[in-house]
Amino acid sequence: MLAFNFGLVYLFWGSTYLGIDIAVEKIPPPLMCGVRFTIAGAIMLAYCVVRGQTIRYSARQYLHLALVGLLLLMGGNCTLAFAERHISSGLAALLVASIPLWFMVLDSLVIGHHRVSTRGLAGLALGFVGTCVLILPQLMNISGVGRTEFVWSVSLLGGTFSWALGSVLAKKWASGPPTPAGTAWQMVFAGLGNLVLAGLRNDISHATWTARGIGAIAYLVVAGSLIGYTAFIYILGHAPAAKVSTYAYVNPVVAVFLGWLVLHEKVDAYMIAGSVVIIASVILVTGANVTRKKPEKLELATTAAD
Repeated sequence: MLAFNFGLVYLFWGSTYLGIDIAVEKIPPPLMCGVRFTIAGAIMLAYCVVRGQTIRYSARQYLHLALVGLLLLMGGNCTLAFAERHISSGLAALLVASIPLWFMVLDSLVIGHHRVSTRGLAGLALGFVGTCVLILPQLMNISGVGRTEFVWSVSLLGGTFSWALGSVLAKKWASGPPTPAGTAWQMVFAGLGNLVLAGLRNDISHATWTARGIGAIAYLVVAGSLIGYTAFIYILGHAPAAKVSTYAYVNPVVAVFLGWLVLHEKVDAYMIAGSVVIIASVILVTGANVTRKKPEKLELATTAAD
């Protein structure tokens, strides 16, 4: 089941790069994200009610769910949607590939439960190298990074930190296996947060609702949120953060090959070589030993984080 959910995240989140690009052509990012996550969350809550599952939580749990949802889907996902309007997809993929590094640092500081083996660290480093190879031609074609591109590059780096922090906090605050209702509330809170931002920006007056844009949002709701995000929350609760973070290396590969398949984009030697290196890195990381720290060291790590 864990491997299956990893596959869902690898495939469907890789495809959302294309969906986001299409959706934000005519629809402002906060409005797009607000509609996407509010609808997806409402659908999941309705599903839980029909199945007779509780959707009620304590005030403290609601606060945790809201913070995680906002960090992941507003700080992380909405920032990515903004960035893809201003910087190349290759540069965006490189910046998003920093997520595993944030995962490792934050997992150690905030939770401190696990120690990744040398093989796992080597796999993470190899994945970063593979991503660099994958997008090298695009980076070489950038004649100069202007002020706007620089600002959004830094913002996207902050967005990856927000995503990693939300992911690690979700693991820290988890009192048991992830539930569909908890995942749904995260999306609802994030959707409402994005809609508030959209309202403050008066995004509705700047949006053009084309069939292409609406179709992209519908795909993002189903593939990116209902399937991909649910699978991500599942693996967060069942795998160490270092292994969870491997999706950041696989998704650009999926995005490149979907572009070749759907949009007939050129696939060159850099893409093939980068994909091979990234796949090798995933094999290293997912096959690496991740051991729990000794109790006395864990206690010291927890105290240092407080």
